[in-house]
Amino acid sequence: MLSVKGLEAGYGSSKVLFGIDLNLNEGQLVAMMGRNGMGKTTTVRAITGLTPASSGSIKLAGKDITKLKPYQIGQAGVALVPEGRQVFPTLNVRENLTATASDRSGKGYWTLERVFDQFPQLKERTSQLGSALSGGEQQMLAIGRALLTNPRLLILDEATEGLAPIIRQEIWKTLETLKSQGQTILVIDKNLEEVVRVADHAYVLVKGQVAWEGNMEALRDVENFAETYLGV
Repeated sequence: MLSVKGLEAGYGSSKVLFGIDLNLNEGQLVAMMGRNGMGKTTTVRAITGLTPASSGSIKLAGKDITKLKPYQIGQAGVALVPEGRQVFPTLNVRENLTATASDRSGKGYWTLERVFDQFPQLKERTSQLGSALSGGEQQMLAIGRALLTNPRLLILDEATEGLAPIIRQEIWKTLETLKSQGQTILVIDKNLEEVVRVADHAYVLVKGQVAWEGNMEALRDVENFAETYLGV
């Protein structure tokens, strides 16, 4: 579904990524992990076109999207739940969800009703402004907004960062459900316990390069994985 080869990117004269290789098969949930400042968000920004790649290639279902603009990458079927949620503060819940709704995957599974079934809290707050929601509700709204584009690839950047434990668990349950439905997912997260439980494969970035990759069985065999790669 997603193939990234030799990806390099940065900001101005500051280079951040030094030849990233990633592969996601259809229906996989893949985690990207690492300490802060190692290039995870820059990788996501390059995949979505928000930070242009200076070298390398990015392909979605065999189509080269490396040089496409962000809206074209979105139209191709990539949906991003950004770090910090970034819901529309002056739109209500229903307006936030429907503003960008489409059927980019061609499957048309996600509807407003299905999003409300997935996140009942949002249905109770359909007329509330995005700015009036709690952090957890805003994160549910950001995920629901992305799902309503019916994406081929769903990317979540620090989707559980700063949320209460019970909300983090709910987000991971949602990801588990999406995976069971065949959704292809790339998630940036430091929650090792949930990653091991839900993910199929993981990549660890260190200073803009892939320092480790493997499946969950291989990850469990790495001594002091969290201390070595996540700083926890």
